[in-house]
Amino acid sequence: MVEALGNPVRWRLTPGQRHDITQAQALVEGLTTQALTQAVVADKAFDADEFIESIKKTGAQAVIPPRDNRTQARDYDRHLYKDRNLVERFFNRIKQFRRIATRYDKLDRSYLAFLDLGCTFVWLL
Repeated sequence: MVEALGNPVRWRLTPGQRHDITQAQALVEGLTTQALTQAVVADKAFDADEFIESIKKTGAQAVIPPRDNRTQARDYDRHLYKDRNLVERFFNRIKQFRRIATRYDKLDRSYLAFLDLGCTFVWLL
């Protein structure tokens, strides 16, 4: 999860074969206790009714385009969705660290420790 300027705020480590939506709820929890969150922007993979409802419970707007196989199409703010590229830019910045890009570490705690260090560098730059 990144903030409005593209700096990392929260991250969770999952196995490579697991879908990201399994950790989406944990990332969104507690958003109301932090700075004012007006919108949660995500891609089509996060289009799940339960997840969208949990975002709305926090008082934020869910800016997630509907999947093609959805029976009832939902509306979303297309202009605000353009800001999703901040997440992609963050991934490009963090992959400048070769150890993160190649997943060199065998243990998840080692990988997560270096990810913490890489995110710290992103915040400082």
